[in-house]
Amino acid sequence: MNEAKQELVKNWLIKAKHDLAAARKLSSEPEPNLDTAIYHCQQGGEKAIKGFLVFHDQRFDKTHEIETLILLATKFAPSLKDWLDAGERLTHYATAYRYPGESLEPSREEFQHALKSSEDFYSFILSLLPSDVHP
Repeated sequence: MNEAKQELVKNWLIKAKHDLAAARKLSSEPEPNLDTAIYHCQQGGEKAIKGFLVFHDQRFDKTHEIETLILLATKFAPSLKDWLDAGERLTHYATAYRYPGESLEPSREEFQHALKSSEDFYSFILSLLPSDVHP
């Protein structure tokens, strides 16, 4: 793999890692911002799978739908199908609490579930990639 591609994959994974760190930080503040934190859970998952797709030279449309991206990635790692439900749940958080609506922010339990799903997904993606592209 050339250096430019290696750097691009690593940068997607760094951005995903930063989103997860932001989610943890925002949720641990004395006055937590769970609406913004849960959005970063979605972003962490989205950027992780995009990094995986870039590694495999798979083009993708501009989308926030993690399950759509997972389906593209299953031709390289069929075990990613096991993450479709998590991807669908995380995709929901791209917009669920970003605008005024019925509920302004998720419960602590909902956030914790989203964070765990996103962190586990990120770890799984890393396990599928060589260490030289890991952050």
